[in-house]
Amino acid sequence: MTSSNTHAGAPWWQEAIIYQVYPRSYLDTNGDGVGDLTGITQKLDYIAGLGVDIVWLSPFFTSPMKDFGYDIADYCDVDPLFGTLADFDRLIARAHELGLKIMIDQVMAHTADAHPWFVESRASRDNPKSDWYVWSDPLADGNPPNNWLSVFGGSAWQWDTRRKQYYMHNFLVSQPQLNFHNPAVQQAHLDALRFWLERGVDGVRMDACVFHFHDRELRSNPPALVRDTSTVTDVNPYGMQAHIHDKTQPENIAFLQKVRALLDEFGAVSIGEVSSDDALAQMAEYTEGGDKLHMAYSFNLLTPEFSSAHVRRQVEEFTARVKDGWASWSVGNHDAIRVATRWSKPGDTPATRAALAKLVLAMQLSLKGTPCLYQGDELGLTEADVPFELLQDPYGITFWPEFKGRDGCRTPMPWTAAAPNAGFTGGTPWLPVDAAHVPLAVDAQDRDPHSMLNFERSIIHWRRTLPQLTRGDIAFYDVPEQALALRRELPGHAPLLAVFNVTNEALAFDWPQAAGAAPLSGHGMAGDVVDGKVTLPPYGAWFGTLAAGV
Repeated sequence: MTSSNTHAGAPWWQEAIIYQVYPRSYLDTNGDGVGDLTGITQKLDYIAGLGVDIVWLSPFFTSPMKDFGYDIADYCDVDPLFGTLADFDRLIARAHELGLKIMIDQVMAHTADAHPWFVESRASRDNPKSDWYVWSDPLADGNPPNNWLSVFGGSAWQWDTRRKQYYMHNFLVSQPQLNFHNPAVQQAHLDALRFWLERGVDGVRMDACVFHFHDRELRSNPPALVRDTSTVTDVNPYGMQAHIHDKTQPENIAFLQKVRALLDEFGAVSIGEVSSDDALAQMAEYTEGGDKLHMAYSFNLLTPEFSSAHVRRQVEEFTARVKDGWASWSVGNHDAIRVATRWSKPGDTPATRAALAKLVLAMQLSLKGTPCLYQGDELGLTEADVPFELLQDPYGITFWPEFKGRDGCRTPMPWTAAAPNAGFTGGTPWLPVDAAHVPLAVDAQDRDPHSMLNFERSIIHWRRTLPQLTRGDIAFYDVPEQALALRRELPGHAPLLAVFNVTNEALAFDWPQAAGAAPLSGHGMAGDVVDGKVTLPPYGAWFGTLAAGV
């Protein structure tokens, strides 16, 4: 059994739960087929009823929406598609009335090409913002300056006829890369963040935070020794490079320290999205020391691999690399195939998929770190099948059909089974409501005491009664590979044991370390441990406590 060090004196955000809202798909109140801020405000009671603490809002800022808000044209205003600043202020006020904290999504590495900063920058080589983006002359043969690739396909360089230079873009051509080596760029972002903090925002999620800086010398990336499949699919050549020059640059540390100093003025928190060749190392580097990010998450649990060894390795490697940093464990978000589909196994039925959804949540809530939950996973939604002709995601359109993009996890929330479009909109939804999601609507699950929704509410409440699960050390036991067994321990409390069957077959084995453990009730999972003998149904779990000192 291996163990991590105790994180003493845990602040509130280490005991919190984050819930991500993707505004376009939450609730539409004006009939245009796109969710809006007023819709989120109307559902804050629902969110508070889940028992979560922080609501992370994906971007709602002014944008041409070529990447659905992750291409920002004004960092300090609300896009009319979502409402107004007054709507946002009402959302903040209502959230705070309910005891919820609001975290906004800041996309700092790039802007939309419609942003006034870029419009000015591309106009000439000598204007005041000419150095606000990453520009480069072509090579002698007219080619781009190096081999850097875009995550969304093709070269990371786009020729601009105005300046007769290439500009860099890590994602879409319409998302030019800002030059963070320019102090004015950094300050502009700090000023924009202060604007929202002064409006009452409680935290910031930093999108693509490893992409802020680039290598000043524009050196080409070498081939990857091990292909990265955690952030891109195997049909994307981006994974064939070792990304040592186009991101994860050492200068980012000082910038994150500036962000943290600003957040500390307001008592606000931060979480960083880390997608790099060695994401655990970046998570550790960006969270240690208490002067950078409060917490970080990677794509390492957003991959197709679901095994006890994989989950254990992520937690153990992170805790081995950093002693005072903090992880946020995310198994679903707006960029990943729905976990109920992604981690499903051959032979799963609707009943076993429902059990899988409960198992994954119970496991996620048992790891040491701040859980980050994604809208719709509380209903056990599976990946929607969006036909090509209705596809919106440019990433999916580029790599179709081997990779269908991110639309399948972004389809609208089903609220009312009997209503048109499951109650999401009175108009035509921007993405279709999946027919398989309609029976899983909130109103239907409200009435079912055994539903995934009611399970999530109850297990989150149950978790709050056990400080071992929010603040305790974590250690793992060597058990058969079909199971994940762990121990959470906090001084002054009985050690808590948990074991999870990560397969869709019944499981029985001996676990001598659990002999004498008293079972815990109230979590809603099925399983049994008697005299150290484990019996678990498909996707089952068991929780218990040992006598103090055992």
